[in-house]
Amino acid sequence: MTYVITDACAGRKDTACWEVCPADAIHPGPDEEAFAAHVQLYIDPTECIDCSACEPVCPVEAIYPEEDVPQESRDSVAVNRDFFAARTA
Repeated sequence: MTYVITDACAGRKDTACWEVCPADAIHPGPDEEAFAAHVQLYIDPTECIDCSACEPVCPVEAIYPEEDVPQESRDSVAVNRDFFAARTA
């Protein structure tokens, strides 16, 4: 299981989740050059340690375990993975 940041984060990019992530799995962080270029944050499925620290601190409730992502936000799972696929390509 991994956590996913859904489209509810779009346009907000609150970094509370980034601040508490012990695995540094949330990108782009505010210290990354790409931060301004993206509308939301993403959780790297290969770095996420499933600790759930990010979920309760999200002020817009945009973070879910992958299997619990609401149906209306299921596209966020692919968007999240595509973000990291593009970074490694």
